[in-house]
Amino acid sequence: MMMNPSLKNLCKVIPGTIIEGKWHHNRYTIIKELGFGANGIVYLARHDNKQVALKMSDNGMSVTSEVNVLKAFAKVQGSALGPSLLDVDDWERPGKKVSYYVMEFIKGPDFLAFLEQKGPDWTGVMILQLLADLQLLHDNGWVFGDLKPENLIVTGPPARIRCIDVGGTTMQGRSIKEFTEFFDRGYWGLGSRKADPGYDLFAVGMIMVNTAFPKRFTKKSGGISEIMEKVKQSPELRRYEKVIYNALSGKYRSAKEMRTDLLQVHQPDSPSRNRHQQKPAAQKQPQPSPARSTVKRASSPAPGQTRKRYNKNRKKSSALETATIILIISLLYFLYIYSQIT
Repeated sequence: MMMNPSLKNLCKVIPGTIIEGKWHHNRYTIIKELGFGANGIVYLARHDNKQVALKMSDNGMSVTSEVNVLKAFAKVQGSALGPSLLDVDDWERPGKKVSYYVMEFIKGPDFLAFLEQKGPDWTGVMILQLLADLQLLHDNGWVFGDLKPENLIVTGPPARIRCIDVGGTTMQGRSIKEFTEFFDRGYWGLGSRKADPGYDLFAVGMIMVNTAFPKRFTKKSGGISEIMEKVKQSPELRRYEKVIYNALSGKYRSAKEMRTDLLQVHQPDSPSRNRHQQKPAAQKQPQPSPARSTVKRASSPAPGQTRKRYNKNRKKSSALETATIILIISLLYFLYIYSQIT
C-alpha cells in the first residue's frame, strides 16, 4: 500500500532538521529517510549520539496502534521480532501537528541482501529463526501481516533475523491492515485476509519463493499450481517443495509445525555444520595389530585351500586357543592357592 501524497508532503523533512517533542522535549536530528508506507515516513535520526529510527504521521490513531503493537512485542518473552520502543510524542510544525514515535534502529542488510552475501544455504537457518519468533507472536494473539523480505533485517554476528515496520501487525480475528500483493494469500486466491497464523505462514512460504526469484513474478491465473511450478524450476527450492506447498495451501496450523518440517529438511546439512565451519581433521585409521591381521587372514580360505581343510584348521586353532585359556586360568588358580598357604 502506498502513502497518499498529502501525507507524504506533510511528513517530508530534510536532513539536518531538528524534531523536538511537544511533551517530552527530546530532540532528534534527522539524518536521512529510511522508507515510507501507507501511514507515515521512517527516518534515521540521532539522539544523544545514538542512532534511532523515527516514524512520523499525521494519523494519530495509526501511531497509537503501532505503539501498542511495539508495547505488546516487548511483553513477548524471548522474542526479538520488533524494534524496542523509545519515545512517543508530537511535533508541532507550522499549521499542523505531526505525531511520531521513536524506536531502536536495527542495522543490517535486509533478508535478500544477506542471502546474496552468504549464499542460499542460509535460507533455512534464517527461516527457522523467523518461525520461532512468529510462534511467540501468534501465541500472544497477533499476526504480523505485512511480512516480506524488506521488513526483515539480519543483524549480527551472530546472524539474527529481526522484523521492522509493524504497521501491518493485526490482532487475530480482524482484517489485515497492510499487505504486499506478492506475499498476500488473498491476491493469489488462496485464502482470506483475515488475521490468523496461516496468513503469516503463507507469507513465509512466499518469502522462500522470493529468495530464488528476487525480482518476483506477476500473477497470471493465480492458484497454488502457478507458484509451485516456479518452485520446481529452482534447484534451491526443490528441497523445500513440501514445506512451501503446505505453507501456501494452509496445511500448517502453527509456525511450530512448519518449523518442525523445515528442521527435518534442513538440519542434516545446515551452514553451521558444513561450509561455514571447518571440517574436522580426518582421523587416522588405526593399524590392525599383528594378532588381528593373523585372525583376518585366517577368516577365509587362502587361494587353492579347500573348504574342508580350512574348516579343519579353524577347529584346531579354536581348540588350541581354548586349551591356552584353560592353562592360564589353572596357573592363576594355583598361584592363588599357593599364596594362601604361605
